[in-house]
Amino acid sequence: MVATPVPHGAPVQFGQHPPARRTLLHISDTHLLAGNPPLGGRYDTAANLRRALAAAEATGIRPDAVVFTGDLTDLGEPEAYRALRDAVEPFAERLGAPVVWVAGNHDERPALRRELLDAAPTEEPVTGVWDLDGLRLVALDSTVPGWHHGDLDTAQLEWLRDVLATPAPLGTILAMHHPPLPSHIPFFDILELRDQGRLAEVIAGTDVRAILAGHLHFSTSGTFAGVPVSVAAATCYTMNLARPADLVNGMDAGQSFHLVHVYDDTITHAVVPVVEASTADFFSPEWVAHMARLTPEQRLEEFSRKRS
Repeated sequence: MVATPVPHGAPVQFGQHPPARRTLLHISDTHLLAGNPPLGGRYDTAANLRRALAAAEATGIRPDAVVFTGDLTDLGEPEAYRALRDAVEPFAERLGAPVVWVAGNHDERPALRRELLDAAPTEEPVTGVWDLDGLRLVALDSTVPGWHHGDLDTAQLEWLRDVLATPAPLGTILAMHHPPLPSHIPFFDILELRDQGRLAEVIAGTDVRAILAGHLHFSTSGTFAGVPVSVAAATCYTMNLARPADLVNGMDAGQSFHLVHVYDDTITHAVVPVVEASTADFFSPEWVAHMARLTPEQRLEEFSRKRS
């Protein structure tokens, strides 16, 4: 029997879980510079961003939102924000998804607001709420003007409390730059999110299901106030963790982004490496279509049973 190909990403249910209700593309720490000089004399941040966007598009994903969790530029230069917008907006339009810009400690609020949001160039925190057909996404601004550590002031926490007072049908995801997690690189904690207990008190008992963050330039995860936290690595450069903690530094390798899949009872965060490597060709749309035509018992027999 000749298999009939099915589209990439077709929602065929082979196991216990139905397809995800919502999907997000989580990207972080692009660190663009005006005129694109090498960041730190080493990293082509614009080229690395292009590679990441091309890799994300090649997955065939059509996300409900594209979320950038901060350090969008390295120096907060207006030209760098315009270059970022020129690179990302056509990409997001092809995917049919809104872009959520989150401020990071390397960003400058006035230029970010003017160049990315078409808003007044003020020092007001860059926050927002998106209703993704029942999934609520809230962008927080953990930046402190003039500093690299993070904090959330009383006004922003009270605003968040008001937002969370009414649950959303599919729950809430928070997006912020500074993760409310410890790092196993001790000196990184100098630039941590301060007074984390205040945020924990605000989200306790609410419908917050996940927190997306960046800042660390490596992928990590944990829990905060009982809520899963997922930190995306950077597109510009990542930290080489294959070293003693006091020798950890940046490297032009290991860049990645996350695919966030929201189910009724869980949320997954898949780390997708941006790398050029030869790939096997065992699985294919034809193979998936063939398996889709089989009964569950036939699938187990063909794919699960060990052959002697």
